[in-house]
Amino acid sequence: MDLQFIGIDPDTGKNGSPTAWVDQETADIVIQSYTADEGTRAQCVVNTAPGHAKGIPHHETVIRIPVRLVPILREACDAAERAQL
Repeated sequence: MDLQFIGIDPDTGKNGSPTAWVDQETADIVIQSYTADEGTRAQCVVNTAPGHAKGIPHHETVIRIPVRLVPILREACDAAERAQL
């Protein structure tokens, strides 16, 4: 796996660092961010996508992306599309 670093939360200090990468082999976007709190996780279970089982599968998780990371995610989306070509 060859991850291309895209960016890090511009307001991050030395602790905590929401970050985005793109996997150059699969074009997947890889995110490091904050673990969602129980209230957020509960809302995700209640608001399950139509046609899907309720709950969060054991192989998935819910993360919270700070709005400051949105421009970096846009850049990651562009890089992922380029990697896929």
